[in-house]
Amino acid sequence: MKTYSKIILLLIGLLVSQKQYAQHQSKMTAVVNMDYKTVTIDQEITFHNQSNDTLTSIVLNDWNNAFSDKESPLGKRFSDEFYNKFHLASANELGGTINLIIEDTDQKGFVWERSKKNPDYITIKLNNTLLPNQKVKLHLTYIEKIPSDKFTKYGYFEKYGMHLKNWFLTPARYENKGFIKYSNENLDDIANAVSDFDIDLKINGKNAVTTDLTIDRLAQTDQETNIRLTGKNRNDIDLIIEKESSYTSFKINNLEVFTNIRSGRFNDSLKTKIIERIVDYSKNQIGEYPFDKIIISEADYEKNPFYGLNQLPKFMRPFHTDFLFEIKFLKTYLNNYLKTSMRLDSRKDNWIYDGFQIYTMMGYIHEFHPDSKMMGSASKFFLLRSFKIAQTDFNEQYSYFYMLMARKNLDQPLNAPKNSLIKYNVQIANKYKAGLSLDYLDDYLGNEIVSSGIKQFYSQNKQGQTDRNDFEELLKSKTSKNIDWFFDYIIDSREIIDYKFDAVSKTEDSVTFTVKNKGVPLVPMPVFGIRNKQVIFKKWLEISEIDKELTFERKSIDKLVLNYKNEVPEFNLRNNWKSLQKFSFNRPLKMTFFQDLEDPHYSQLFYVPTLFYNLYDGFSPGISLYNYSFFDKPFIFILNPMYSINTKSIVGSYTFAYNQYLREGSLYNIRYSLNGSYFHYTSDAAYLKLFPSVSFFLREPNYRDNRKQVMTLKDNIIYKEPSATEIDSTDNYSIFNIKYFNIKTEVTSHVKFLTDIQLSGYFGKVSAEIEYRKLFNNKRYLNVRVYAGTFLYNSSNTQNYNFGVSRVNDYMFDYAVYARSETTGILSQQYIHAQGGFKSFLKPAEANQWLTTANLSHSILWNWVDAYADFGFIKNRDVSNTFLYDSGIRLNLVQDYFELYFPVYSSNGFELSEKNYGEKIRFIFIFNPKSLINLFTRKWF
Repeated sequence: MKTYSKIILLLIGLLVSQKQYAQHQSKMTAVVNMDYKTVTIDQEITFHNQSNDTLTSIVLNDWNNAFSDKESPLGKRFSDEFYNKFHLASANELGGTINLIIEDTDQKGFVWERSKKNPDYITIKLNNTLLPNQKVKLHLTYIEKIPSDKFTKYGYFEKYGMHLKNWFLTPARYENKGFIKYSNENLDDIANAVSDFDIDLKINGKNAVTTDLTIDRLAQTDQETNIRLTGKNRNDIDLIIEKESSYTSFKINNLEVFTNIRSGRFNDSLKTKIIERIVDYSKNQIGEYPFDKIIISEADYEKNPFYGLNQLPKFMRPFHTDFLFEIKFLKTYLNNYLKTSMRLDSRKDNWIYDGFQIYTMMGYIHEFHPDSKMMGSASKFFLLRSFKIAQTDFNEQYSYFYMLMARKNLDQPLNAPKNSLIKYNVQIANKYKAGLSLDYLDDYLGNEIVSSGIKQFYSQNKQGQTDRNDFEELLKSKTSKNIDWFFDYIIDSREIIDYKFDAVSKTEDSVTFTVKNKGVPLVPMPVFGIRNKQVIFKKWLEISEIDKELTFERKSIDKLVLNYKNEVPEFNLRNNWKSLQKFSFNRPLKMTFFQDLEDPHYSQLFYVPTLFYNLYDGFSPGISLYNYSFFDKPFIFILNPMYSINTKSIVGSYTFAYNQYLREGSLYNIRYSLNGSYFHYTSDAAYLKLFPSVSFFLREPNYRDNRKQVMTLKDNIIYKEPSATEIDSTDNYSIFNIKYFNIKTEVTSHVKFLTDIQLSGYFGKVSAEIEYRKLFNNKRYLNVRVYAGTFLYNSSNTQNYNFGVSRVNDYMFDYAVYARSETTGILSQQYIHAQGGFKSFLKPAEANQWLTTANLSHSILWNWVDAYADFGFIKNRDVSNTFLYDSGIRLNLVQDYFELYFPVYSSNGFELSEKNYGEKIRFIFIFNPKSLINLFTRKWF
């Protein structure tokens, strides 16, 4: 038996040896100028071809050069995520590689190329072919201009100092007969080959240097700091230069830990104990860290913070200071621990890093803080005790953060390349699902098979490059169970898991049931027997037992529950309950104030006070009743009755909607809605609007593409009470409306296309609108909108349905108009960017045949003072077309939400000199919580 084991070990060793690290050497002299934020580098790279391929070129990563061009993949990602600091930055704040020269040992130059599309790596054409196991030396000289740290947390500090990452050229990872060519997209997933480093570092001035390399020599004067750094088997290095070090060193056995993570005030000995516990736990759960130093910085944490309710306001103090430090350090330590020591392709196989990190974090919390809640001590606050969010265990929150994306139909497969994920999925949803999935598999397999597999895989990384296939094969070798489902559905698919009970019957001694698969994946599912909220039994249902009749011993249970402890990343937990008692609801009703997490134990109904305002109803307090939590769900309703203080009557609105989510294809949601509202449109009359509709939502195959398309078919049915003050106020009507939106918005550009068709017994009209907004490199915006509309037929004798020139003609009651029947007073100066779009009050004020207009604006001072100009032709029946124009200044305080318009010159003349100028100023003010929240969530979704 021992001989057999030795043979197996030998075979494993031979297999592993086939994937040894490509051992390159990089020697350099780096001269850092802290004043000019530059590093002048003289570098010699010895490239060792340990592949079985003959090479004619070599790829070097040069990620610092991504900061040289605002149109680089890095700049485009910033724009996609609505981060404007990079595009508004000055030239001094950007970075790049300058004066690059590459020669061989005979000072013969190499031909190299860098594409405009991918400026952050270069391809060097070798003067001679490089056979397997041969080496070639490259001599490089260049200057690295270090960017500001405000873009990615790494770079030069605003006051003094630098945190350097990816700041020199180094060979790219080679596998599968090619170099891995990745651009810097602020994902910390550079694909470097493993190298040995020998660096002579010279820094002007006396400085403190913190690094994860070995310091072989250090000499300092007031004028210069000289330091020699060495490191072996590294794919990246950390280097921090400061006037005085902000880092504290902790020696834990053979590992020196440097950290400057902010911790608040608590006992230093407790901090040491926490760090020791995390280091020892990580070693025991994953393996021995192969280096003798590791840096855990506040910058690293801020790049990937712990997203959760530890961001609650400080006055609530939901977590103790030491616990917050512990979580911050734990998450960052595991991230750096894994990224610096494992040899995976961290863009392609990022889910393994994420899975190991979150799985280990969950184990750590379970062992050392088993009673911790998602909201910490706030869960004991008497006003919060009844909320699901307050009673949720700390580890349980991971599934909720993942499920937020699944319910929005924005989840992505775990095996998707990291740069293809939307921001929320990169930093939260996929990261958490990866950890949950490993925990799910470990619970199903038992015997800590996954835990031991992680240790073995980590050890395997010390021998050579690895990938997902290695991990899959290792896990499969450790169990007799078939786990293809785990990789086919949990890792490689975004198909939803959704099981429910079907055909349940019971006797005193037994219960017979079928578990039905509502989704596509067939995966193991745990079934629980519950009595008085206590678990009586738990059994894993194998795939072969799904959709089959099963009989269990009843054991006096009163409920059967699937996935009771949420081990399986299931799409819908609300249909997992089946009561075995007479006259008992599967999930009783629970009324909850404002908002909460979805609680599968109950049918939830939420309520919140509301306050509405228009001139005629005045302030209208009310209450909104709705059935949805933080998560989207297929069927939703909102009932919002209000009391109008001015008219002393009941007003309000309602919505019933059903979302049909489609998991494949560009069409991802069909929404069927029935909406209604009842408010006053003048002081003595109200309107009732009913509008059934169906909307089709489309998206691009690339989820990161911000383009959104919607087509809506809506029937607007309007009933208007007669008014003594309004002409044609009794004109009740129905209008069939088709709208198509195509919008793509980023920091650098915004493009919107809208078409609108309206058909009724009185008229038919069609309009189109194109809007374009561009941010130029000089930090100035240009905004252009063109609108054109025409009547197809018009038999109406009223002005109710005309195109508005300066004021929107809102006969379908689509817009939030504060005083829709007024022509004087401050509220009549409300501006809505629709139809003609003129800011000055011009004549003619409407068009009953056609109009075409253009609205222009250009920023002239800072980013919120614009000059605007509008012009266009207005055509009314039996009258020649009229050319109108206006111009003025716009204060763009919050784009599209709070703006002021000051007319200067128009078809009316020089408006600044006219009387009552204050009555000509226009404003946009939108206070809609959902719309305002979109300002903050758009960068995530």
